Amino acid sequence: MTDTDRLQRRRRWFQAAFFLFFLVAPAMDLLRFDLHEAQLWVAGQRWTLGIDAFRAGQATAAETALAMVLRGLLPALVLVVGFLAVAWRWGRLYCGWLCPHFSAVELLNGLLHRAIGKLSLWDRSPTRLPGITPQKRWWPVFALSCLILGFAWSITLVTYLLPPREIWGGLVTGTMTPNQTRFLLIAWAVFTLEFAFARHLFCRFGCAVGLFQSLAWMANPKGMVVSFSRDRAKECKTCGTEPLDRLRRSSPEGSAGLGAALRPAPRGSACDHACPMRLNPRNIKRMMFSCVQCGQCLQACDASQGAQQRTPVLEWKVGLDAVRETLRQKREEHR
Repeated sequence: MTDTDRLQRRRRWFQAAFFLFFLVAPAMDLLRFDLHEAQLWVAGQRWTLGIDAFRAGQATAAETALAMVLRGLLPALVLVVGFLAVAWRWGRLYCGWLCPHFSAVELLNGLLHRAIGKLSLWDRSPTRLPGITPQKRWWPVFALSCLILGFAWSITLVTYLLPPREIWGGLVTGTMTPNQTRFLLIAWAVFTLEFAFARHLFCRFGCAVGLFQSLAWMANPKGMVVSFSRDRAKECKTCGTEPLDRLRRSSPEGSAGLGAALRPAPRGSACDHACPMRLNPRNIKRMMFSCVQCGQCLQACDASQGAQQRTPVLEWKVGLDAVRETLRQKREEHR
């Protein structure tokens, strides 16, 4: 197993753990806001600003003001600054390593590719991925997954705002209020359509969390970037080739058919096909605005070049190495 394979395995574990947290957090009062009580719950405890104690005469105005700063303003400030500091240094790391929506995007990408050979319904040409032959029988699986994920998103988001027992109990017994039912059905339809038709567009252009991460990352010339060894660009002409042992098994002509099988894939680059955000990883930084730092392009490059006994032409660079990469990109852009 290569370093990039281990990186992806670690990333999958982070995604799975955070996805589980996203689903169970409201039910366990780990994080939710109760609209009935106008009450924030954090780690199973009521998180208050001390206003009720002030109204009851149990705290002075100064004590209440201090509590509002320490329990309201300061935690929010630390959270926002810390989140943007991570984005400043490493880009949209939250998106690629934790975000439940992006986890769903990757899952649906894989299912749709098994059905039609594309990662999006709007792709003009097929996306070549090793070892996968599109089959129409995957269409129902993709459609059902969109419905299931849309329902999971809608009901989970409702439980972040209303008591989970009330929502789940009402759903099981059929006693949900008309407003709750309408909200759930509308949200289910919207999320299902978004997962089916616009999941990439939402991640790239509609997600405020992703946008602010990208803005912070773009403002830092030392932020982590995917570096491309342009002096070895000619090696990308044979990129996308599968490992020889797999080709020998899959080629009907055996070893004699390897010449045709080793021809470069359409568009000639494994990293382009691997990117779940439909970006071109060899591009300059400003063209990678919505990169989520998932590292799948690095894994694809490693596998493709390794099959041809070569080192990868893509790698992550951060700090001064990232500055040098950005300056080099600017020089080449102005040639």
